[in-house]
Amino acid sequence: MESIEPNVAALCWFALFAGVASLGFYVIAGLFPLETRPDLARSASGLTLVAALTVAFLTLAVGAGLYGAQNLRWTSVVIVGGLALLFAPGLFNLWPAEARDGRAGLSGLLAVTLAAIFGLQAVGGVFLA
Repeated sequence: MESIEPNVAALCWFALFAGVASLGFYVIAGLFPLETRPDLARSASGLTLVAALTVAFLTLAVGAGLYGAQNLRWTSVVIVGGLALLFAPGLFNLWPAEARDGRAGLSGLLAVTLAAIFGLQAVGGVFLA
């Protein structure tokens, strides 16, 4: 494995962060345009939830990319990032529609995304290096 990717621990962390970011990508894609989600667009709390989830997802995606660029070979970033994006729809479809499309599911995804951002900071120190 050393000849393929010498930093296996960073590769595993990157796979986790890329997986969460990829799952967030599919959820965010389903939220826009907001006209298709009147349950969220009509209330300030719904709009705040969508905005917070979007900012958290973008932060995680950029941070995971920076972490991968700093700690891994570019081929590892491309392959693992591509696999995360490829298999995220499977995880998305395993998630019950009632849970993922409602406020509770979006709040849960926000919590998971924030946990991944804090984990990324703890492991790689990407944001405050």
